[in-house]
Amino acid sequence: MSTLCIHGLGYIGLPTAAMFANYDHDVVGYDTSEEVVTRLSDGEVHFDEPGLRAFVTQAIESEQLTISNEVVEAKYHIICVPTPFDRETKEAGLEYVESAGQAIEPHLRPGDTVILESTVPPGTTADVLRPILEESGLDAGEDFALAHCPETVLPGDIITELKQNARIIGGVNGVSTEAAVRLYESFVEAEIHTTANATTAEFVKLIQNTFRDANIAIANEIAKLAHDYEIDSREAISLANEHPRVNIHHPGPGVGGHCLPVDPWFLGQNSEELDLIKHAREVNDGMSGYIIDILKEELGGLEDTKIAIFGVAYKGNVGDTRESPGLKLARELQAVSPQQEIAMPDGGVEVDTSSSPSITLHDPHVNDQTLQLLSREEAVDGADAIVIATDHDEFEEIDPLFISRFMNNNLVIDSKAILDEDRWNTEGFRVSRI
Repeated sequence: MSTLCIHGLGYIGLPTAAMFANYDHDVVGYDTSEEVVTRLSDGEVHFDEPGLRAFVTQAIESEQLTISNEVVEAKYHIICVPTPFDRETKEAGLEYVESAGQAIEPHLRPGDTVILESTVPPGTTADVLRPILEESGLDAGEDFALAHCPETVLPGDIITELKQNARIIGGVNGVSTEAAVRLYESFVEAEIHTTANATTAEFVKLIQNTFRDANIAIANEIAKLAHDYEIDSREAISLANEHPRVNIHHPGPGVGGHCLPVDPWFLGQNSEELDLIKHAREVNDGMSGYIIDILKEELGGLEDTKIAIFGVAYKGNVGDTRESPGLKLARELQAVSPQQEIAMPDGGVEVDTSSSPSITLHDPHVNDQTLQLLSREEAVDGADAIVIATDHDEFEEIDPLFISRFMNNNLVIDSKAILDEDRWNTEGFRVSRI
């Protein structure tokens, strides 16, 4: 078994470090955050993921995994750092990838292998990371191996998917690819596919998520068309999917997570050919505005209303809020009414926000101290509408009769189509589905 240094102990890096350690590799998990290092050293996992704490504890107690705030020499360096998304420029921030490369460079030895797992724009491994590593005086592909192996897991089932999902590996040359394949073969149970180069591997990961995003955009546009014809979009989509060559995804409030709302922009970062894909992004990002239009239509406007948003996680039954459609909807609702300036007797100016809708948030899976999350009863007390923005199992079990006692106006926008519409209608609610 080999020695590894995993750079970045977040959603991907920590499970990856524990996975290699539990398959008998000697692993050092490195992170620049003192808080992360301290918490992990104390046996705490800093984000929610089923089974992860026990998995990490097993790796640490076996002494195969060590948590450190220092980079060490290792046969394999695996980079699992974030690539922040700039909403204004629609571009990836590669500063963490660059920093990881700079941290590895002084420790790089002939025969070592560096693998980038972070999701990045095509060309990053060869054009950004390689020159940084070669400051060591070693040549990629000759003196050390350099490859890209993108992760393709979903929060909520990361440990299983790390083992069972197929992997795609592309190196700067054949020797680099083979070196990475040998490492991942130690635990990956699915097929490992190789590509001609690292850029192809980067490209494949991005088009996987771009396809899903574009498919959801088609579903969302179908949902809006179906609304105009007063038909159930989901029934129509389900019947259309009976054709063996049709597979339309489900409509909803938009898409979230670090991948689907971001990867299409990464794909086009170094190209001028983003067209249909760009429009699909705009359709999905526009679903929060579409929900606001429904609320306005159903409530006769939003002035002096209270809207309860159920679900600020980006997907059902997880606590991950990255690029959350529910939070995006909350931000846009708060900005929906123009604020009026009132001249005060002392000559000052005060902003009147009394006509803006009041927004409450409820999510049983999210534990984020920066969000003002309320209990179910507190969130709906005096509310005019509930918006179901995430398909948590708990929301399917809500008793409409109980909830109706707290509400001012019985409107529900079920953007995930998880409620029993007949039951809710029977209890006096107006249910609008997407």
